[in-house]
Amino acid sequence: MFENLADRLERSFKILKGQGSISEINVAETLKDVRKALIEADVNFKTAKLFTEEVKRKALGANVLKSLKPNQLMVKIVHDELVELMGSEKTNISLSGQPAVILMAGLQGSGKTTFAGKLANLLKTKQGRRPLLVACDVYRPAAIEQLHILGTQIDVPVFSNLESKDPVRIAKEAIKEAKLKGYDTVIVDTAGRLAIDRAMMDEISNIKKEINPGEILFVVDAMTGQDAVNTAKEFNDRLNFDGVVLTKLDGDTRGGAAISIKSVVNKPIKFVGTGEKLDAIDVFHPERMADRILGMGDVVSLVERVQEQYDKEEAAALTKKLAKDQFDFNDFLSQIAQIKKMGNFKDLASMIPGVGKAMKNVDIDDDAFKSIEAIIYSMTPKERQNPGLLNGSRRKRIATGSGTTVADVNKLLKQFDETRKMMKMVTTGNMANLMRNMPKR
Repeated sequence: MFENLADRLERSFKILKGQGSISEINVAETLKDVRKALIEADVNFKTAKLFTEEVKRKALGANVLKSLKPNQLMVKIVHDELVELMGSEKTNISLSGQPAVILMAGLQGSGKTTFAGKLANLLKTKQGRRPLLVACDVYRPAAIEQLHILGTQIDVPVFSNLESKDPVRIAKEAIKEAKLKGYDTVIVDTAGRLAIDRAMMDEISNIKKEINPGEILFVVDAMTGQDAVNTAKEFNDRLNFDGVVLTKLDGDTRGGAAISIKSVVNKPIKFVGTGEKLDAIDVFHPERMADRILGMGDVVSLVERVQEQYDKEEAAALTKKLAKDQFDFNDFLSQIAQIKKMGNFKDLASMIPGVGKAMKNVDIDDDAFKSIEAIIYSMTPKERQNPGLLNGSRRKRIATGSGTTVADVNKLLKQFDETRKMMKMVTTGNMANLMRNMPKR
């Protein structure tokens, strides 16, 4: 997402090439291009117009700092305004109440049920809460079953009542169940509905009235672009929700909804869905999103993902093994597993300044480690622990067993040996040797 917008904005900033004070003429030319880029990215027209007017007001007459060129100053002003436009800072959901009640609302197909599972998983694993999922979509075939499957995958209980077609009653029963069994968070999944469907809108209004949720989240598919913003406004007029969830932000979307939805409904984006897996959910940070839109990467989020997978005890054990030259293919598999947990590779690359842009046309397979794992799993336990045993005949057997070639096996063994050497140098603090042994290009 945002790749085309980032490219267009970069071209816009190149218009400013002079030094000193930014003139009204070159600012107007740049911002005309910026406004066009925003509208093409499906940003609300009024929002794009007000945005560029505010940037122009702040840019005119601004002195360029000694270390900055005019285009760099413009990037900073645009960045700061993007942050402001998207909400200034992250906004937490309310978890007040015993139990805390969260009501999900949105259109059909927006991803409410899947997001309910993701949110329950996040609250359970990151905040140590005891959530209860509630199946109140009594209309869509298999909706209740889908929520039960998600609950099983994340080990979170699901409350449903197959005998009732009254979502208000089901929600009230679920809250009683939560109080009785000590669940501290109730997440109510509701049916998708159109804002023009008066009966369905009355229904969710009644659910809100009866259960009095501390948090109402409007879930919207970012792929729908500007329609998502218009729908959010209609739902907000009726429900006065507390925040927005943008799903499918990993898809081929122009990103306009993420930029303009806050300014139109004056409600913060609280979460974004970034993939199909149940851990593919991020708290929305306006500043980090602005960084990514302008091609600055998102190092903070990358570090957070690394820290989430970092196990101090495992790292200490690995350091000892490296020091004793005992790093083996079992350890190699463990490191691969940790990398895979961090997310898809292209998303991770986009968080590194400059790298995301360089790799935007590179097709990175999420199964990039598949052949490596196949080769390692084709080894015997003894071979994994003692890579030195892998002679020619063993390598041929492993290639046959893994569906690869002997050349592939040899390549992996070389990569493994280089990885082991480099990791040993890093963990023992021998950076001088590391730099000296880096391959020359």
